Amino acid sequence: MASKKEEAPGEVRLVVADVDGALVTPDKVITPRARSAVKEIIAAGIAFTITSGRPPRGMKMLIDALQLQDPITAFNGGLFLNPDLSVIRENLLPREAVQPVIDILTKQKLDVWIYSDKDWYVPSRHGPHVDREEWTVKFPPTVVSSFAGLLDRVAKIVGVSDDLEAVAGCEKDVQKECGEHVSAARSQPYYLDVTHPKANKGEVVNVLSEMLHVPSANIATIGDMPNDVFMFKRSGVSIAMGNASSEVQHEARFVTSSNKEEGFALAMERFVLRAQAA
Repeated sequence: MASKKEEAPGEVRLVVADVDGALVTPDKVITPRARSAVKEIIAAGIAFTITSGRPPRGMKMLIDALQLQDPITAFNGGLFLNPDLSVIRENLLPREAVQPVIDILTKQKLDVWIYSDKDWYVPSRHGPHVDREEWTVKFPPTVVSSFAGLLDRVAKIVGVSDDLEAVAGCEKDVQKECGEHVSAARSQPYYLDVTHPKANKGEVVNVLSEMLHVPSANIATIGDMPNDVFMFKRSGVSIAMGNASSEVQHEARFVTSSNKEEGFALAMERFVLRAQAA
């Protein structure tokens, strides 16, 4: 593992960790070493939380496994929740923005998924990445022939395709056409997440800073995707995973190894725990 710069990180009082691509391995497992690092962080009096594009139900197993105590954020900040999944704050998509986003994604031949605060709707039971997503979040989608009647309490719209150029193009199109009303960023190369404008990981850091009374300079963030760059820019210690693209790595203060090589645990040990003990 190599850091981009040699300066030591400052005191960390809160860690905000992305889940997929960072906290968990490619097989969606929290390694024993990662569990141990989180346990040590919490024991040291440092707040630890997770933020993800996942729905709340898809984060419950992680909350329980790590015995998290602080607010967590689902849908990239669309919902702020207590560890028991009771809602603290919600940022749902504006009703008038939902159909235009669906139209842009459909025009570019992306499959469209819609998440409410509790449910997940798809047009095809075994469409691209549906089975993988179900395995990840541990609950099945509801198959619908139309999204009519489902547009009032939308927490997240996802555009899905293995045409990665089309996904990247849709990201720009949604930002251009609906940018004042939504936040649009890729959470995986094949997923475009569209949420409320305040449902992005930069705002997650801002809100958690306020909730937990921790200055942004004392917050560490770790992630691997373009949507994690938003939180890198708001935190004093930003760490990119080794499996992140070079563009994402460039935006972070430090770079750790990949999520196949204990990159999360190594980063916590070096840039949080060891820094605190120094």
